[in-house]
Amino acid sequence: MATPNPLLLSLISLFSLFHLAFSSKLTLPLSLLATHPSSSDPIQTLSLLSSASLSRAHHLKRPKHSNSSTTKVPLYPRSFGGYSISLSFGTPPQTSTFIMDTGSSLVWFPCTSRYTCSNCVFPNIDPSHIPAFIPKLSSTSRIVGCKNPKCAWIFGPEVNTKCPNSSQACPTYVVQYGSGTTAGVLLSESLNLPKKTVPDFVVGCSFLSIRQPAGIAGFGRGPESLPVQMGLSKFSHCLVSRRFDDTPVSSDLVLYSGSTSDNHDDSGGVSYTPFQKNPGASNSAYREYYYLALRKVVVGKKHVKIPYKYLVPGADDNGGTIVDSGSTFTFLERPVFEAVAEAFAAQMVKYTRAEDIENRTGLKPCFDISKEKKVDFPELVFQFKGGAKMALPLNNYFALVTSGGVVCLTIVTDGVAGPSVASGPAIILGNFQQQNFYVEYDLEHDRFGFRKQSCKK
Repeated sequence: MATPNPLLLSLISLFSLFHLAFSSKLTLPLSLLATHPSSSDPIQTLSLLSSASLSRAHHLKRPKHSNSSTTKVPLYPRSFGGYSISLSFGTPPQTSTFIMDTGSSLVWFPCTSRYTCSNCVFPNIDPSHIPAFIPKLSSTSRIVGCKNPKCAWIFGPEVNTKCPNSSQACPTYVVQYGSGTTAGVLLSESLNLPKKTVPDFVVGCSFLSIRQPAGIAGFGRGPESLPVQMGLSKFSHCLVSRRFDDTPVSSDLVLYSGSTSDNHDDSGGVSYTPFQKNPGASNSAYREYYYLALRKVVVGKKHVKIPYKYLVPGADDNGGTIVDSGSTFTFLERPVFEAVAEAFAAQMVKYTRAEDIENRTGLKPCFDISKEKKVDFPELVFQFKGGAKMALPLNNYFALVTSGGVVCLTIVTDGVAGPSVASGPAIILGNFQQQNFYVEYDLEHDRFGFRKQSCKK
């Protein structure tokens, strides 16, 4: 997961002389964070989201690196396609904005007064004034040492053999995402949540990033992730509609610690499917993902034929389905996508294809329905192991692209909006398709749950 990047490493050298001095239920607000230029042109917006989704898919497919009570955190929608939360670290607490990401594990924030973000031209973002955590203002901030076992969470157990002395700091990390990169050092800090403090929490202090104007809260399966460090038994969220992008509207990210066996507050009507283990793991980053056992994709009345090798991850790590809050549009490997797209095209053959819009957005199929009084859209259903069926609302898989009445399927693949990457997960369930679903990651029982509901509070 942590790998060199030439631009970052050249810039990191400029910082080489710089030294840093320095069972419950929690509910946090979850919202969308703007990191793409805002545009009144829906074609441009969808094109940007399509491109970002594909970049994210390429990263996930070939990553480079690594008695119950609850806490609620507000979760806000943003126009770049992700959802953000606010977390407080340090003594006294300093609050930072983080993008919630179930496809990675490291938690990091912009850090020090010298934080630099390259290519951070986003709406409502001044690259020279990005809020940053200041370690020297916190009495609990400590640099993680090279021989600290937690350093191995990022760099592996062999890092201990590369430490010349016990006082050396853990090496500088470089983490690449689909949309950008970040680099920094690991800190041991206090995470301050409502009515709960987590001491000695390992967090990344990033002093340099590319296209990362906010921190990332990794919710993956790695030991450095927020759920693992907090010892969560479960976490859940409900993603509000994208029409509330960059507004004060939020939903809740709920964190559970302690056993949830007797807690049925949110379980009514929830369908569950077990998480799947990736049997390969030649790339350790794949072990951070949440794999699901997708059995069928149904379009209207047609069961789409999907080869088995795309549904189940093999020993080479290829294939299988993951769920990812950091991806916007769902990604399907090209053969899977073609089968799904053809099923839609065949059942909507009476509507005119808008090929010019397809070429401009990277999305397909698109249809011109401007002259139609009534449109029959086939239903899209994902069926998982155990019988759980996710029947998507129409707004979760078709978007109105132009005021003139063109709609497009909001699913991406290789070779349409970008080059092909034939490795890693074959299917990535993005957050656009999870709008207005209660979604539950039950870590205690190793299962994924969901139910359709309105997420706007």
